[in-house]
Amino acid sequence: MRNGVMEKDLTLDVARRVDRLARANGFSTLMTRNDDEWISLAARASTANRERECIFISIHFDEGARAEASGVQTFYAVRQHSKPTGLSSWLPFLQTVSDTPNNFESQSLAGFIQTSLVAGTQAFNRGTRAQQFYVVANVRHPAVLIEGGFLSNNEDLVKLTTEQYRQQLAAAITEGLVRYREIANQRQLTLAVGTSTPE
Repeated sequence: MRNGVMEKDLTLDVARRVDRLARANGFSTLMTRNDDEWISLAARASTANRERECIFISIHFDEGARAEASGVQTFYAVRQHSKPTGLSSWLPFLQTVSDTPNNFESQSLAGFIQTSLVAGTQAFNRGTRAQQFYVVANVRHPAVLIEGGFLSNNEDLVKLTTEQYRQQLAAAITEGLVRYREIANQRQLTLAVGTSTPE
């Protein structure tokens, strides 16, 4: 929280906007929360993992040690953890990284969303970065964590308190999703053509 502005309120507002825009673009959507309730990290990952196919997006706003720090950044996990069980679901640092291949799908998703965020908001581009955050490392689908600005930066904070800017963030996230879907569909079509057998 900063100056009475709470991150949880901003994130829910942006998520609801993304939800509406994504549905308008033909996506089926599922929110991990719809109101002011606390959901554990394990429960968030579990919600996504129950789905047969999905894209997981976690929306956040940052806090920097320096007041000048600003901009948008999108994170992805290079490798996913094995399924959390027992004590490790409560203490994520006890988990070991599995030998699964590099997470190129999530990296690609992060790139499309980050590009759209920078173009749609004109915010400083902090780029994409690999980070083993629990909610992206423990989802078996393409997953990203978005930092949509810094509450510790006065200019970012002023923008984030306006509906117009939060709508710009949501529209940019959705645009990144749409672009990712387009490329994924092209890739599937190419694979289908490449693996077809002659009659």
